[in-house]
Amino acid sequence: MQRSLYRAQCRGGADAEYDFHSSLPKLQVSMEQARVTNLSLFRQGNQLFLYYECHGEEIAPELLLPDAEACLAPWPGADAPRLWVPMLDIFHYQQPVSGEHWARTTPGSTPFGRLARLKPEHAARYIFYHYQYQEERPGDGDKYGIIALHENLMFFYSERPATVEPAPYQGKLATSHTPANWGEVMHPHFIMWNKPGERELIWLEIQLVLQA
Repeated sequence: MQRSLYRAQCRGGADAEYDFHSSLPKLQVSMEQARVTNLSLFRQGNQLFLYYECHGEEIAPELLLPDAEACLAPWPGADAPRLWVPMLDIFHYQQPVSGEHWARTTPGSTPFGRLARLKPEHAARYIFYHYQYQEERPGDGDKYGIIALHENLMFFYSERPATVEPAPYQGKLATSHTPANWGEVMHPHFIMWNKPGERELIWLEIQLVLQA
């Protein structure tokens, strides 16, 4: 099984929510044919964040959402402009080892998305700490929680209520160096979100647009 996370940008004036909801029946057929499950789409301003799980070969989002071209802006940086850019998995509480292990057992669970901005000069240190944590303490948080990175923007996908259970495998590290004062150590890595009338935020909750 492969977990896929992507980022996209809406065209100016596009009604992305209407367009994606209108194409939901076609999307559900494509997901069934491609053996894709647990797809969710989040939005913050003109930015879109996509999560889904492939039970066979990895499927590109353009194949699942071919009608999205009308509302998405091309993204440069490759041989040809792209509508969706992949985000890198830099941390997960668990990784799937089988379909049985990864099946949802909590009724009514809801996808939940948050964004954070990483200071570029601290990126290597942040990833180092998170890899260490991930491999020293697998299963320490929401089973489906994962942080993905593109440029300096991080998308944290998880589900509510959280599923917390032991991982069915050992991590790759036998050390115990993850800081006990985790929040204090992590705080300097972030560019804060400033919300008028509210305190500064590290993680900004974003809108769930679509779940399939």
